[in-house]
Amino acid sequence: MTIFKPALLSLTISISLAPPLLAHSDVKNPVVMERMKTMEAIQGGMKTLGDMAKGKTPFDAEKATAAAAVMAENGKLVPEKFKANEMDPASEALPAIWDNFDDFVRKSEDLVTVAASVGTISDEAALGAALGQIGGTCKACHRDYRE
Repeated sequence: MTIFKPALLSLTISISLAPPLLAHSDVKNPVVMERMKTMEAIQGGMKTLGDMAKGKTPFDAEKATAAAAVMAENGKLVPEKFKANEMDPASEALPAIWDNFDDFVRKSEDLVTVAASVGTISDEAALGAALGQIGGTCKACHRDYRE
């Protein structure tokens, strides 16, 4: 049975991201759409961790660890997804990304480093620590580069 758990988790994450993707159906630029999908995967991981921390969903070590891994893996894609300076009226990306691209890349690398370093999120104390660390990297980037 454990063979199917990653596939089930992947399906669960995909389903949970479907509403945000539909919300971006008005995006015309395919480059922007691709980077939005990447950012939404990261957001989905954060939502999983946040919902557990808030008690909206029960703590599950496997799902929490997988959520951090999803964030790290998708975070690796961020610099390439934003390399092209392309916009769309539906985008939340600020032009400052391309004015300060090296800083933007460093901040995305911080997310990857932190999300990958949390390892196994074995209990609620580890969840709180991971959420705080990962959330700090998200906030640092969003503060400067997102509407």
